Amino acid sequence: MTSALPNSVDHYENFPVASLLCPPNLRAPIAAIYHFARTADDLADEGNASPSERLQALGEFRHALHALSPAKPAGWPHVFGPLHAAISQFALPVQLLDDLLDAFVQDVGHTAQQHVYANLPEVLDYCRRSANPVGRLLLHLYGVTDETALKQSDAISTALQLINFWQDLGQDLSRGRNYLNAADLAQHQLALEDVLQWLSPSQPAPTQTFQRFQSFMAQQVQLARQLMMTGAPLVHRVPGRAGWELRLVVQGGLRILDKIEALNYNTLHHRPKLRLWDGGQMLWRALWM
Repeated sequence: MTSALPNSVDHYENFPVASLLCPPNLRAPIAAIYHFARTADDLADEGNASPSERLQALGEFRHALHALSPAKPAGWPHVFGPLHAAISQFALPVQLLDDLLDAFVQDVGHTAQQHVYANLPEVLDYCRRSANPVGRLLLHLYGVTDETALKQSDAISTALQLINFWQDLGQDLSRGRNYLNAADLAQHQLALEDVLQWLSPSQPAPTQTFQRFQSFMAQQVQLARQLMMTGAPLVHRVPGRAGWELRLVVQGGLRILDKIEALNYNTLHHRPKLRLWDGGQMLWRALWM
């Protein structure tokens, strides 16, 4: 493994890893799923590796996924040892883990080629593989697998992915990662080049042009909010404390959308974050879901 790639996972994002609300018997498999996804994401995005090195590493990671052995995990034993135990104990669908790797491979290729998504369906297809599998894997652990619940889970997972895109818009674009789509930009008389030139605060956009960007972002935020509300009834299907954790995940995503709106949609220069004092409002809203 090239030294340009990250060697360990040392950061955590908005993934519910072994939280106090998580059932104790599910903490280990949830952590195993998280570390699989986080390590693959690091291979695709962290460090100074070339695209070809990243793709090679992800290929080796995929091989390790499909070469699981209870006696001798193949590569990344700290990831695949616990993951194998979770797959064996809970019969986790390996195809969902494979879908996650497909999304990471796509990210590497698109970033290297400076690919621009043609339309919203292309972006949503990426979310289907980059986000939805995690929600489905968690539902599998909770024993909730009917079609209605899976669709609601997909709506929440896709909403969270879209929220992450708009929360990190400026950071992603500065690193060559683009999840805007050409059709929606064109609908608002914009092009990717218009947005990229505004990344520097020293080159503010003309007022009328930036208003078109705000209108574009409002459309994206509205879609994410609609998806989140479509999936929100799932909180009543997930049992016990996990259902309360899901309530807070939903409210956390909605709170980020509130913050994006409060910034007048300017996440090119500002990244909204959840603060300690947001917790009370999220909890209050969660109680009334």
